[in-house]
Amino acid sequence: MTRHLVRRAADRPEPPYDRLGHRRRTLVGEDDGSVHTGFGVCELRPDGRVPAHVHSYEESFHVLGGSVILDVPEGSHLLVEGDYGLLPTGVAHAWRGTGDTTARWADMLAPVPRARYGHDTQEVPELPARDPVRIDVRDPRTRSFGHFEPAQMDPDRQSQDLLAVSASMRTALLVYSGITVKMMVDGDLGAVASTMFMVRYAPDGVAGSHDHPFEETYYFLEGEAEAVFDGETYRLGPGDCAWAGAGCVHGFSNAGSGALRWLETQAPQPPTRHSYRFTRDWDYLRKALGS
Repeated sequence: MTRHLVRRAADRPEPPYDRLGHRRRTLVGEDDGSVHTGFGVCELRPDGRVPAHVHSYEESFHVLGGSVILDVPEGSHLLVEGDYGLLPTGVAHAWRGTGDTTARWADMLAPVPRARYGHDTQEVPELPARDPVRIDVRDPRTRSFGHFEPAQMDPDRQSQDLLAVSASMRTALLVYSGITVKMMVDGDLGAVASTMFMVRYAPDGVAGSHDHPFEETYYFLEGEAEAVFDGETYRLGPGDCAWAGAGCVHGFSNAGSGALRWLETQAPQPPTRHSYRFTRDWDYLRKALGS
C-alpha cells in the first residue's frame, strides 16, 4: 500500500481555467489514497471570480502571490501575498479577482473532498460585494486570518514590532536544532480538523526518521531538501509537493547551502501526546535490551 507521494512542479500539467477565470491544481486528494487531506494550488485571474459556496470540510489557505478579495458573511477582505486564514465548515464564501496579476494561493481541505458527493461543495446565494479591507492581525475582529513574512522565521530578528505584525503568542516560533516552525492555522485560530504552518531549516537542519498517526503535506517554497519516505530518497525544491500518510516513516535534511523552507499541513490535528514516533528511540531500545 502506498503511504506517500511526491509531485514535482516540472511534471505537473496545468489545468485549464474555467469560464470564470479560476483553476485549481490538485496535488493531494481522494485519488491518492488520502482520507484527511485535500491540498492544491488555486489561481484566479484579475477579472475572475468563484461564486459563493459552502463546504462540508474545513478550508485553510495561504496566499502565494498576487492579491484576491475574499467575501464572507461578516465582510470582504483584501488578501495579499503572505496572508493566510481559515474558512470553517459551512461558512459561505466567495473569491473575487483584483489587481493586475493572477492571484495564487495554496489551500488545505480537511477531511478530503469526495467526488461521489459533489466534492462536498454546494453553491449558495451570492454574498454582498462590499469594499474590501486589509487584514490587520492586531484587530480581534479578524481573528480567523493572519500574515506571514519570511523574516518571522529568523530567531535572531525577532522584535516587538515584528511580533505585533505577526499576531500574538499563538504564532510564536518553535525553535529546534536547526529547525524553526511558525504556526499559522491551528486550534487557537479556530481550526478543528487540521493545521497549517511554515517550516524553515538552517543549512545544518536535520529531522531524523519518524512517523505520525496523521497525514502531512509539504509544499516546498525555497531551497533544496533531501527527503526520505519509507526508505525512498528524493531531492525536492520550490514548487514540489509531497504527502506522507499515517504511518509513513519519513525524515528531512537541508541539501542546499542556504535556507530551506516549506508550507506544511497536518490532518487530523495531532494528538496532545505521542504525535511523533522516532525511529532512533526504538533502535536505542533494541540495542539496550540486546545488551
